[in-house]
Amino acid sequence: MAVTTTLAARTGTAFQVSQGGTLRVINTYGSQVVDTWAVARQEPQHGLSMAHTRAMLGRLTVKAGDELVDDRRRPILHIAEDTSPGVHDTLIPACDPVRYQQLGRKGHHDNCSDNCHRALAESGLPDLLTPVPAPLNLFMNVPVNSDGDSVLLRALTDVVVVLPACPQDLVPVNGDLQQPRDVEVRITDAPGKQAEEPS
Repeated sequence: MAVTTTLAARTGTAFQVSQGGTLRVINTYGSQVVDTWAVARQEPQHGLSMAHTRAMLGRLTVKAGDELVDDRRRPILHIAEDTSPGVHDTLIPACDPVRYQQLGRKGHHDNCSDNCHRALAESGLPDLLTPVPAPLNLFMNVPVNSDGDSVLLRALTDVVVVLPACPQDLVPVNGDLQQPRDVEVRITDAPGKQAEEPS
């Protein structure tokens, strides 16, 4: 059984994915960046690590077929499928209040770091990601087709995947219009298990 939900522009949500289940991130409108974190459900102090993943892969980019590892170098997610051109950033940190201040924004601006913390708190897990590690930036600066590209992630252990639809609207990481958009997320349970609604 699959559960489909909309990740609203400028927000973040935590999704529970059991081992063997999948989470498909669908770039519905074509240019939306989706910062991606994952933590082990039973050990939330251990999470997806771009530095360790790059070291394990021996390259800066990820692609279909790759296993993504946590800070202990243990596989946590597998990129089972990628219908996009396949360029996803592993280097750029998540946007945060300071980044928007540096860009000249006065006052509050939605940001992926705060969205990550909020999503973890709402999931009931302890928020141990302080500061948040560098995310896997799905679809960053990638031109995509009008019918929407997607990336399918398979859970290699029970995980909580945190996905903010990046609210960046001051520089064109979300396309030339600099307009954050909604993203579709579809979770399919592992055989014999039922997909869980987002927390």
